[in-house]
Amino acid sequence: MPRKADKLLEKLRQNKAGWRANELKALYEGFGFTIRSGSNHDVVTHPDYPQLRATLPRHAKELLPAYASQALKNIEAVIESVEDEDE
Repeated sequence: MPRKADKLLEKLRQNKAGWRANELKALYEGFGFTIRSGSNHDVVTHPDYPQLRATLPRHAKELLPAYASQALKNIEAVIESVEDEDE
């Protein structure tokens, strides 16, 4: 796991307000998610866990905390799944 992604994840755990789309994209990509363009939103998926999906609006300066909460939920699910596989 890249160090930058770890720092962003810690920041997200502390505060879910004030996030920008490019910050959440970097966080998602740091944990192996892919991002593709939709019509008004970018669609976030994980190649190994297709059930984990999210959207990010492209034109908002600051995202609602719900987008950050969804990111945290998805990333923690990936971390948990990887840890379960390692056991």
